[in-house]
Parts: sequence; structure tokens; C-alpha cells
Amino acid sequence: MTPKIPAISLHELGRDYGERVALGAVSLELQAGQTLAVLGPNGSGKTTLLRILAGLLRPSRGSTTVLGCPLPGEVWRLRGRVGYLAHEPLLYRDLSSRENLRLAARLHRIDRERAQERIEELLDAVGMGERGGDRVAELSAGMAQRVAACRAVLHQPELLLLDEPDAHLDADARGLVGELVAAGDGRTRVIVSHERERALDQADLALEL
Repeated sequence: MTPKIPAISLHELGRDYGERVALGAVSLELQAGQTLAVLGPNGSGKTTLLRILAGLLRPSRGSTTVLGCPLPGEVWRLRGRVGYLAHEPLLYRDLSSRENLRLAARLHRIDRERAQERIEELLDAVGMGERGGDRVAELSAGMAQRVAACRAVLHQPELLLLDEPDAHLDADARGLVGELVAAGDGRTRVIVSHERERALDQADLALEL
């Protein structure tokens, strides 16, 4: 029987910025469909870890394999398979929510008709259907975060990387976004959060940095 390949495998992973160690000696394995909670104080390397897993940042040392792809050498194989929700929405402020999502759909080569259906489904799911035509610059931080969550799951990724997914959200919006990025359908998740108990409630594995 062929052994299962972990969704994420790290061995002595580290990242430096000059002489400063931003992330040091992380080793773990996370199986497909599991959720990892990453905890620790500000500056401990949580966001650095997510950026490495997303293929946005090169590690300084150690080995990193995500969805069977050694990084950074095979980062191209991750395209379309990872969804990343940053601490800040990182949307184009002069575009509307729908336009931001349509752009993301084109980048992921989603069929135009299917993309339009998916975009409307997601905006409705987070209570943004009626505001989808408004420029992001006109939205509150919480509304923009809801749209960013839609973008993260638009292409139905195998792996979701969530950096403080509740940032800027009120209680109602937390519930809506939480359902959108929840575990299920074999989805693997890595959640960075300063809300320890909330993160641990969702986690199969925890990493303290």
C-alpha cells in the first residue's frame, strides 16, 4: 500500500532577514484534510511561515514540501491549488468587489460563466451581494475582508492559508466568513490567530512559535 503524502512537510525550516532570525527550525507534518493552528506573539514568524507555504517567500534553510511540491523549486506546481487570506485584504481599491473577483477568476483560468455564478454565490454567502458593485475604497475594512475571503476560496483550493481571518470582522461577519473558510471536502488549512482558544477549537495540530 502506497503511504500517504502529507499535505505539508517541514524539516528544520527557517528564514532570516540579514542577521535577524524571523523563523527558526520548524519541523512538522500535516496530513490532507487537517487544520494546523499557528500560535505565538507578534514577531514570532507566523506570517513568515504562511508566506513560505504560499510560495511567496524563500526559506533560508531547511526543507519545505507543500501538496507534494518541494519549495521553492516546484512552486509553479502550486498555482491554483492554494488559497491565501492575508491579515489585510490586499484588494485593488479602485475596482469593485466583483471586478476584483473576476480578475482573480481569470488568473485562475476559471470558465467565465462558472466564475460569474461562483462570484455571486460567494458574495451572497458573506452578505456582500448588494455591495458587490461598490469600489473597494468605499467599503469598510470588515467588508473588504469579506471580499478577500471570497477571493481566497474562489478557485476551491486544496490548501487554505488564513492569516488572522477574523481581522476587522464583527460577530455576524465572523460567522459568515467562518463558514466560507471552514474545514470540509478534504480541504487542508493553516490558521494563524492570536485568539488561542478559538484557533485550537478548529485545529487537529498546533504549532507554537
